[in-house]
Amino acid sequence: MLDSLHRCAWCGTDPLYVAYHDTEWGVPEYDARALWEKLVLDGFQAGLSWITILKKREAFRAAFDGFDPDRVAAYGAADRARLMADAGIVRSGAKIDATIRGAQVFVEMRDRGEDFSGWLWSFVDGKPVQTTPSTMAGVPTQTDQSVAMSKALKARGFKFCGPVIVYAFMQATGMVNDHDADCFRHAGVRAMAGS
Repeated sequence: MLDSLHRCAWCGTDPLYVAYHDTEWGVPEYDARALWEKLVLDGFQAGLSWITILKKREAFRAAFDGFDPDRVAAYGAADRARLMADAGIVRSGAKIDATIRGAQVFVEMRDRGEDFSGWLWSFVDGKPVQTTPSTMAGVPTQTDQSVAMSKALKARGFKFCGPVIVYAFMQATGMVNDHDADCFRHAGVRAMAGS
């Protein structure tokens, strides 16, 4: 039985989804590896629901070596075949290839002295954008920032990162606080951002 706290309507009543909403969604994330993992998982979500990916997240982590960019960047044909045979994840060749290439880009950026986290956060001037939507209808599917980030990611070689996917990524990683204004998490997430 769920408690009586008011939550954003999108999380429904699935205990896994509710826990994700209550503890992760919208919390500002600054760890570069964690941001890359979330970007990858949002890319795998394309055409699917987030709860599908969330239920498979631990299998994804196991399959992709904990989303260690150095290890994934070194994947070859045998790793790709292993991933394509793994029923625990979404077996999309294009998305698997995009993940491997994304890891290579991540490593290339790091090796050039670029901070992936700082680069991503620069699209929101380094601090979470605070919104006060009263309903899901008041939340956009993309913004100027997500369009700009999407274009920049694609220019670097990332794939499955269109502006709608990127906006969902920005919401999930706390670059945007889109918790409903009356959701019990809205004020707490806002406080984490120092706003």
